[in-house]
Amino acid sequence: MTINELLHKALMAGLGVPEKIGEIIDELVKKGELSESQGARLVKEYTEKAGKTGEEINKAVSELVSKALEKMNIPARDDFEKLNRKVTALSARIKKLEESAKE
Repeated sequence: MTINELLHKALMAGLGVPEKIGEIIDELVKKGELSESQGARLVKEYTEKAGKTGEEINKAVSELVSKALEKMNIPARDDFEKLNRKVTALSARIKKLEESAKE
């Protein structure tokens, strides 16, 4: 899936397309062009596809952000957490060494 496709899907979701599709299906059921079971099946299928699309968009955006951060050489949260643990451990060791030197 390309960036353009992802952006298009995100834009459509943001513009209320899922609600419009539900309204269209309801209207077709009211007019008798679809049975209630057909309408329900279509709504269910669309909802499942929309859910998968949302997951795909989230995954793709996460990957794009990760790649951008990597290219800019910006450390990720995990990198900060690892460094923080190392600094904390080193600080504790220094404190122990200082206490030992005083004795």
